[in-house]
Amino acid sequence: MSGAGACGQTCWAIWVVGLPGSGKSNLARGIVDDLRKEGYAVQWLQMDARRKVYFPRPQYTAQEREAAYRMFAEEAAQMVENGVNVVMDGSAYQVAMRDYARQLIPNFAEVHVQCTLDNAMQREAGRPAGLVMAGLYEKALRRKETGEEVEGLGEVIGVDVPFEENPRAEFIIANDDIPKEETRRRTMAFVREWLRSL
Repeated sequence: MSGAGACGQTCWAIWVVGLPGSGKSNLARGIVDDLRKEGYAVQWLQMDARRKVYFPRPQYTAQEREAAYRMFAEEAAQMVENGVNVVMDGSAYQVAMRDYARQLIPNFAEVHVQCTLDNAMQREAGRPAGLVMAGLYEKALRRKETGEEVEGLGEVIGVDVPFEENPRAEFIIANDDIPKEETRRRTMAFVREWLRSL
């Protein structure tokens, strides 16, 4: 088993990506919990939390978002290099963002939580405010229709910019019609097999 500070060349990173509201954060947290129960030392790296560290006074521009994702990938790569296994949690709407991490991290897997925009919107609508603004899609759609600006709301993936799917992702789980427990079970089956291959 791989442990933090003790995994040598076999440390790894798994990046869970998808639309806001797709269920990626719940899945990333579940992967971390399951792996820890199985004896792996692994850290959960959340983009929503790290972005506030990278940019304490955010401007919410496209350039800032791209810079934040570069820093996120570089932070994960540094953790892996230092002997820490990482589960990354962040939408990463451009394939180039994920490919940058792939270039930096020798043992890297992309897990795409795939769902329709309608389902993502429904799920996100019931989410309370936390690291991310509540009512993200509703506010983005209203802004698009009326031009009304919303303070602190940058480009919203799925409304203002598309999510780019990557056919080369190591694992794609379509979770529109299955419960989150099944999404987690199927993903963990992939993760265990992938880790055995390292």
